[in-house]
Amino acid sequence: MSDSRRNDNWRPRANPWLIAVSVTLAAFMEILDTTIVNVSLPHIAGSLSSSYDDATWTLTSYLVANGIVLPISGSFARVLGRKRYFLICIVAFTICSFLCGIASSLPELIVFRLLQGFFGGGLQPSQQSIILDTFPPAQRGRAFSVVAVAVIFAPIIGPTLGGWITDTYSWRWIFLVNVPVGIFAFIVNSAIVEDPPWPNRERMRLFDLDWVGVGFIALGFGCLEVMLDRGEDEDWFGSPFIVTMAILTVVGITLAVCWLLWTRKPVVDLRVFADRNFAVGSIMVLAMFSTLYSSAVIVPQLAQQQLGYTATLAGLILSPGGLIILPLIPLVSKLLLPNVQTRYIIGFGFFSLGCALLYATNITPTLSFWDLAVIRMTQTFGLAFLFVPNSTITYATLPRELNTDGSSLYVMLRNISGSIGISLATAIVREQTQVHRAYLVDHLTPFDQSYNNLVAQMEASLRARDFPMDVHQTALGLINRTLTQQASYLAYIDLFSIAAVVAFCMVPVVFLFRGTKPAAAAAAAPAH
Repeated sequence: MSDSRRNDNWRPRANPWLIAVSVTLAAFMEILDTTIVNVSLPHIAGSLSSSYDDATWTLTSYLVANGIVLPISGSFARVLGRKRYFLICIVAFTICSFLCGIASSLPELIVFRLLQGFFGGGLQPSQQSIILDTFPPAQRGRAFSVVAVAVIFAPIIGPTLGGWITDTYSWRWIFLVNVPVGIFAFIVNSAIVEDPPWPNRERMRLFDLDWVGVGFIALGFGCLEVMLDRGEDEDWFGSPFIVTMAILTVVGITLAVCWLLWTRKPVVDLRVFADRNFAVGSIMVLAMFSTLYSSAVIVPQLAQQQLGYTATLAGLILSPGGLIILPLIPLVSKLLLPNVQTRYIIGFGFFSLGCALLYATNITPTLSFWDLAVIRMTQTFGLAFLFVPNSTITYATLPRELNTDGSSLYVMLRNISGSIGISLATAIVREQTQVHRAYLVDHLTPFDQSYNNLVAQMEASLRARDFPMDVHQTALGLINRTLTQQASYLAYIDLFSIAAVVAFCMVPVVFLFRGTKPAAAAAAAPAH
């Protein structure tokens, strides 16, 4: 039997589904750490005697390191061997989690989070490329349903789990809980994961690595993550610091693209974007995950800031959405993917998501917990038809020797889109609140009879309660608070409307995918 034929027929010795679960466990642990810290920041700041603003650098440092290593993780896998690199990342991530849990100062915690993000960034691309090589094309749809549990469910339960652990034990345990999980993941993956016999391009030595490309990528994506994560706090482009980060982002990414297209052995191969399905799938993932992550932040933010929910209760709003998506993902993978063209499923997913976002524009100040939960559930319903089908069709025509580079870039786009979505959503809410307030305040004038009647009505109500302070000034203050609340709700409605337009615009884009056979028929097709 020829080497080519032997490679085509290669299958790992262990059960492929066991491999999928074991590598996904490691990735789940890493993805969880991107959101589990959010609600614990006030506790971290108080415990380490720092300000809340300084404590947010524990998030920024993690995202910066993560964003830098994601696109170049494929090259590290070629230098070290993919399995070895994956296991190194698990061990190092676990050790860094332990160090974060015992940190005695904020600078220590920031450094350990930076290292945690650096090693954690190699887990998701390695997980995805392992699954791509472990399963034949006809089974990848169902395999990606396992991945979806980690990628979609982890950000949903992260804030809730983080709030519960912090309130019940200590913020330190949100890091220490990774230690037993990491040890277990290392033992299992070292026993069952195998490298395939075919090379991912050629094996490289460390000094052969494209360090110029690494430097440009680190500059561009590191500054991009800082800009996105700190922009809201620093007043965006009103801050010289953010302007500097934006300039360095453009310079770094431009130089990186030019260098990677010119050099003979780039640190990451941009030829993957020459594959039409991969390029279109990358556009889809940008829209999909910017919506997923932004709504996972905006809905709890609405509950906390406007309805006075606690962090734990606000996080629980997301839980029903997570529960509804868990049975839907395998259902889509098992029933729809084998029988329906993948691009039609993706089109339905974006249409459903757009309808759900339009439904969310009906928010009012009288929203109940279950009203918000239903809003979130309708959004996650659409996402169930997006993640697995998009992952499946994105890699359908990609040559297998490019799987590692493709996985690195796909996961990078997934994470970057989440950061962009969160930053844009918070900026839109903030700016539109000010815009609506400026319009609404025009009605608060003594020349408006409705306003005068409202002031008189509130003064009478306060006097009836024997209010001890100046009833006129108190009535004006209450009206001002109501005005700000109404402006905020209008801003959230604007945000959901914009997101709905984006979702609907993606529906015709799905027809740019090459038409693919249903998975059942594709089983007979030759492997790429």
